Parts: sequence; structure tokens; C-alpha cells
Amino acid sequence: MASLSTKVVVIGGGISGLSAARVLQDAGVDVVVLEAQDRVGGRTHTIQDASHGSVDLGGAYFGSGQNRVFRLAKELGLEFYNVNEKEKTVLSLQGSWSSYSGSVPPLGNPIALLDLNNVMRTLDKMALQVPIDSPWKAKQALQWDSMSVKEFVHSIAWTRETVELIQVYVRDIFAAEMHEVSLLCFLWTIHSGHGITRLTTITDGAQEKKMFGGSQQMSEGMARLLGDAVHLNSAVVNVTETDTGVVVSDSNNTNYECDFVVSAVPLALLNRISFKPPIPGLKLQLIQRIPMGSVIKANIYYETAFWKDLGFCGSVISDNGPVGYCVDDTKPDGSHPSLMTFILADKSRDMASLTPEQRKQALCQHFTTLFKSEKFLEPIGYIEKNWMNDEFSGGCYVSNFPPGVLTKYGRELRKPAGRTHFAGTETASEWMGYMEGAIQAGERAAREVLYRLGLIEETEIWRSEPDCDDYPMVNSWIENSLPSVTTFFTTLGFVAASAAVGLLVYQHF
Repeated sequence: MASLSTKVVVIGGGISGLSAARVLQDAGVDVVVLEAQDRVGGRTHTIQDASHGSVDLGGAYFGSGQNRVFRLAKELGLEFYNVNEKEKTVLSLQGSWSSYSGSVPPLGNPIALLDLNNVMRTLDKMALQVPIDSPWKAKQALQWDSMSVKEFVHSIAWTRETVELIQVYVRDIFAAEMHEVSLLCFLWTIHSGHGITRLTTITDGAQEKKMFGGSQQMSEGMARLLGDAVHLNSAVVNVTETDTGVVVSDSNNTNYECDFVVSAVPLALLNRISFKPPIPGLKLQLIQRIPMGSVIKANIYYETAFWKDLGFCGSVISDNGPVGYCVDDTKPDGSHPSLMTFILADKSRDMASLTPEQRKQALCQHFTTLFKSEKFLEPIGYIEKNWMNDEFSGGCYVSNFPPGVLTKYGRELRKPAGRTHFAGTETASEWMGYMEGAIQAGERAAREVLYRLGLIEETEIWRSEPDCDDYPMVNSWIENSLPSVTTFFTTLGFVAASAAVGLLVYQHF
């Protein structure tokens, strides 16, 4: 058995692990990254297809406020383009169909729109009461963590349209159903992502941009800068802490002797590695309770982007059929016309036993209903990735926190286990679940190690990121302009009462 020595071993060559390794290397610390797969990138995965060019099978979308991503992209010479939203979006909700422009869905009646606004504004206000670095410390954490998103939304919403649209949003954000996610987790995610509107929209939202050439380039670029420090096809099987350090053993029968470890493995898969001494019981309990989301991501290709000629941008929000959310994935120069769609949560589980061909046919058939055109039955290509089958991710996009988990076990998320520190987007405080969160978490974990090595002060572990002037955040006027349904009726009542008094006075005189 071969044996090598280094100062720090990073487990996992995704965005978070590579970000940690770069901070360590830049500080002059010897580091080795052990990646189980034959590629870097983790939950980002870009393939170069001979017929369809670069295809993002994993994480792909970016938005303003994700300043670490923009800083890394600039350093690596990577550029972005905007996702097309020029034409109309399709909304298929509660058996009714409509199309619209902008970010306000045309719900069936004004009360439904006011109701949706009321629920979203209420969630945003509640979210601001949740500390993004420690959501379990919120004043009402126990109450909010004891209920699911479904329970809360049903208690506050007035209309079925609002309930269904929030369900769609939860699926889009977590790849899970409303009953599977605690309200506290939802509020934490909303706060860390700068509001529910930003999380669920394209223009000025988290899905506004893609990267020319694909998002895996960020990991590939960091790996090039790290050089020989990155070891592929090296799955870690044992982490053994000794009196003087740590021995990390991989699938190639190589032992790495080091002082500290940074684990950037998805927390839900952490029990695949044998730790000696074992990971503390509460952390083991945590990782048993945070399942990964369920998603199949698919791209369907056509000869032309004919949906634009029909007046559609390619975006869909739907609560029925296999397509819950899709967007135009045509390249900016018009090449490789495509629609990208997520099959999410229960829908992905229901369709997991089908063949890729059967899923393609089901998606194309649903497109004909959504866009009212039989042309969608004539694709020229189909590429998908079932993330539930991914051995080293176990799902996507992120682990979910069911009711009761955050308040009981949340403190274990970032807590080191001996000489092992933990990264990964689930441990982020900003943009938790996104690539931005992965970078923040990796850099924070690396600085924890630097502090223990005596190279930085403890106050330097957490660092804020300067705003990116090239991509400033733009706040929508909608949330503050539309009244809530209760305010609407209160105002309506006041107006009616004032009119009645005026009529009485008029009649009196």
C-alpha cells in the first residue's frame, strides 16, 4: 500500500471541495483533493455532445447576488449569457392554460393574484427573522420547524391557485414535495437566496444566466490551477484519526497522512465513508434525516426554435404532467435549438422506472399540450441525466430538511468532527443549495483549517463577498406594490364604509 504525506486532504472535487483547496493552496498549505469520479465538478456536469454542443446535465443557472460565482468566473475568463425570456411564458395550473410576459403569473382572478402576493410577502417577512448562519436560533424556530410547507401554505392561502403555485415553487427549489420540507427550511432558503421572487424567476432572478461552454468549467478551471494536487478516480473509503493527525485511505489502496481533512461530500452520503473514531452520534443522526432531492434533467432538441415563432419563449410553469418547469436552452447564437426541463419530486420518482425513450415521448407529448403545437412530437435529439442514479450524488440539487430536523440537528451541519471539517453547499449560509453556496462553504471550511493551523485569526473564518458591479441585484417593485388580499379587503371595507357615511351625510343635507 502506497503512502503519501500532505498537510490537508480535501474529499470531493466538486465546486465546494476545489474552492476549499484553492484557499489552502493560496495560503501556502500543501493540499490533495481526492475525487471519486473520473471528472471534477460534482453536481455540475457538462458534456460535449457531437451533435448538440455543450450540455449542462447538472447545475447550470446563475443570478445577480451570486458574487463569489462572478468573482471566480472573472478569474477563470468565463462569461455568461441571459436565458431567453423575450416571448411569453406558459402557465398550466389547476386545469387552466394561459401565457404571459413578465414575472407576474396571470392567475384566474384578482383575488388569486392578491392571495399569491400575500403568501409570498408573508414568507419573505418571516424569512428575514431566520438567521442565515443558524436558522435554528430563530425566535419561532420550533414552531416553524414543527410543520411542513404544505401545512403552512394551506393555513394561510385563500385560493387553490396559490397553493398549487407555491407547490410548483417548492418542487423547483428543492426537487421535493411541500410535505417533505419543513417551513423553517423553506424560510432559511428564502432568506439565504434574497427572497422568494428572486429564487423563482428568470429575469433578475436565480435562473437569469448560463455560462458559455457550461458550468463545469468552473471546476475544471480550478483543477487546472491546483495542478497535480487533484487525484481523480480516488474514492475515499476510510478516515482514521490518530494521536498526531489523520490517515485517509482511498480505493486505490493509497494512504494519505495529513493534519486535517475537509469533507465536501454531500452530507447525505457521508456514511459511505468509514470514520475512526466514528462521526459523533448527532451528526450521524443528521445525515440519516436529510435526503437528496429527486430530479431527472432532460434536454430535447429540435431543428428550429419554432416555439418562438408561436410567440413562446420556451418557459413553462406547470402543476400537471411530467413537465413542472422548463426553459429555452438554445445557444445564444441560435444553434442547437432546445428546451431544458426538470422532472421533479414525485413526478421523477414515478417516471424513474421508464426508459429514456419513454420519458422522451412523455415529455414531447406534454409539450404539445403546453405549447399547443404538434411540432413538439418531432425532436431530433434527447439527452437526460437521472440524478437519483448518480452514485456519488444520490440526487440533486440539494439535501432537504424535513420537519423537526433543523432545530434538533442543524447545529451539526458545520460542526467539525475531530480534525475533519465540512464543506458542501448544504453547509452554506448564503445561497444554500446553489453553486454560490458551494463556493462560500468550501472557502469557509478551508479558513477553519487555516485558523487551526495558526495562519489566520478566528475572526477571518467568515468573510463577506463584495457586490459584483457587473451584475447588481435589481429588486422588483411587484412585491411592494401589490396589496395583500387582507389589505385589499380592509381597504375595500374602508372605502365602502366611507361611501356609506358620505351617502348618509348627503341624504341628511
